[in-house]
Amino acid sequence: MELRSVEELMELLYAGRHQHALRTAALLRRRRPADKELQVAGLVHGIGPVLSPADEPGRALGAAEAVRALLGERVFHLVRGYGDLTDPVDDDLLRLRQAAEESRTAGFNAGVLEDWRTVLELVAARHSRLGAVD
Repeated sequence: MELRSVEELMELLYAGRHQHALRTAALLRRRRPADKELQVAGLVHGIGPVLSPADEPGRALGAAEAVRALLGERVFHLVRGYGDLTDPVDDDLLRLRQAAEESRTAGFNAGVLEDWRTVLELVAARHSRLGAVD
């Protein structure tokens, strides 16, 4: 499945474990406030179970492929790498994994999904403009 709009992505996020996703993205926002792509990767890394509930090993790749056209190569690589523990770990992937792990036990209010719609739209629009230039 390839997502073509932020609205489609929002529907998947609402269908999944979005509290974990919200906390992960919020932690990344606190640590790297200017890095919107990293934050978005934290938000969307968990859509794999919604896309393919029976394919646990392929969830990260499925999620990455679903957002690639919409959110770009960097988000694709971060989400794909999140599930591939054999892949060499770069600093951003390590930050994503640490935030995702910490968010499982973090007990803070991370807001609501709607708070992230604008960030998703900005990343999608930026990717769209860059894709048009390539």
